[in-house]
Amino acid sequence: MAILSKRSTIYLDPVLHQALRIKSLETSRSMSEIINEAVKEALAEDAEDLAAFEERVEEPLISYEQMVKKLKKDGRI
Repeated sequence: MAILSKRSTIYLDPVLHQALRIKSLETSRSMSEIINEAVKEALAEDAEDLAAFEERVEEPLISYEQMVKKLKKDGRI
């Protein structure tokens, strides 16, 4: 079964574009393959972060000020 692709226009910093072209040549992979992989990895990291937040939803909240005081009390700062 063929994988359907959606065409999109992206604008890259010229230096990043050059690096991507070089990586594409050196790895014998298309720029699209490399970009798709990078986006998938970024989205997977987001999913992991969201799952971690979900697991900790019942934990009590602590303010920044309270955390700084606690770190000072514990001698960490």
